[in-house]
Amino acid sequence: MHDLAVGHDTLDLAPVTPGSRPLRIGIGGPVGCGKTSLVAALCAAMADRRSLAVVTNDIFTSEDADALRRMGVLADDRITAVETGCCPHTAIRDDISANLDAIEALEIRHDDVELSLIESGGDNLTAIFSQALVDRQIFVIDTAGGDDIPRKGGPGVASADLLIINKVDLAPFVGSDVDRMVADATAVRGDRPVIATSVTVEDGVAPVVEWIEHELSHWFGG
Repeated sequence: MHDLAVGHDTLDLAPVTPGSRPLRIGIGGPVGCGKTSLVAALCAAMADRRSLAVVTNDIFTSEDADALRRMGVLADDRITAVETGCCPHTAIRDDISANLDAIEALEIRHDDVELSLIESGGDNLTAIFSQALVDRQIFVIDTAGGDDIPRKGGPGVASADLLIINKVDLAPFVGSDVDRMVADATAVRGDRPVIATSVTVEDGVAPVVEWIEHELSHWFGG
């Protein structure tokens, strides 16, 4: 059992040994950046060779989980929703008990799971995951949100293990400079990787899959 405290108190969790359970990746980013589309594309691209589970977070609905089920990207019982009833920060960073319960239930039900994806509810650039909940974090922004977002920084942009600049196909129509976005993100992030792509186009998710496969290989000692 996890000794979980409500609010900002410290969580008393046993250390996780890589490979002892599935790799858990959190996917965060502002509203409309393409988080659910990314999860769908990852499942479609990887489900034939990897065993996956997905938890979505919404404030009052299960809309994202329902959308993934309608798309048929995974079996319905591998997707579950957490209705946070509060700011998404709380459920992924401050009091993670609901998300931990949800992901552990999925991983117990499907004991072959290798990769668990936890999608945050839409929020601003400060949304980051607790390290007690996920092992890696992907942060998603998009060109339609403005090409000044990487320059503004914030913990999601600066510290996530992978930053995705999504919807590059829309950049000409919204006046965004993708090269500038990548340069500004790189300046903020240092050596942490940045991928500029459109996850809904053919092969658009391929570089993200490659990054995840690399992380899985390290997680399981491959």
